[in-house]
Amino acid sequence: MTTSTINPETTNTFTSTIRGYTVRGKAHSLSAWFVLSLRLMMGWAFAYSGFTKIVASEPFSAGGYLTHSAAANGNPLAGLFAWMGSTPWFVEFANVAVPWGELFIGLGLLVGAMVRLAAFFGALMMLMFYFGNWDMAHGFINGDFAYMLVFLAVAAFGAGRILGLDAYIERYEVDGEPLIERYPVLDYVLG
Repeated sequence: MTTSTINPETTNTFTSTIRGYTVRGKAHSLSAWFVLSLRLMMGWAFAYSGFTKIVASEPFSAGGYLTHSAAANGNPLAGLFAWMGSTPWFVEFANVAVPWGELFIGLGLLVGAMVRLAAFFGALMMLMFYFGNWDMAHGFINGDFAYMLVFLAVAAFGAGRILGLDAYIERYEVDGEPLIERYPVLDYVLG
């Protein structure tokens, strides 16, 4: 029989070192509820946004946004957005990828399945919206940037393991071994 002892000094603590700099933190016991709230909030927002674009009476079109939105206010990616907006195959790709991407990202977050993958693509979309909606009137930080950070936090905290399907998927056994142990690369997708 194996027993384990919980050390109150290390419970709910996290440490990370990047390029020689180490940060340490201790999470409050309610942190899991707030991480779950962030996951569900972003899931609902994205699922709703994607769904309304898909069922709208007029088909979703990204062409005008890509062509005109980034041309003002000294956007550093204005040329890239102009290219995307004037390239027919890319506009057609965006017309499908944006609404369906939002819907699937949102659904993944709502049910807690493949949360890190969903959060990565959500953060990528928010980064593109950040540059597409470029406006320095209020500084570098705006809602798009904040939502990008929320997606990254959801991924970093493994929010799919909190009342989500990822907790069950990771424990699914293949030949008597948990899926996440058999295929460690899935840790970048699940969680």
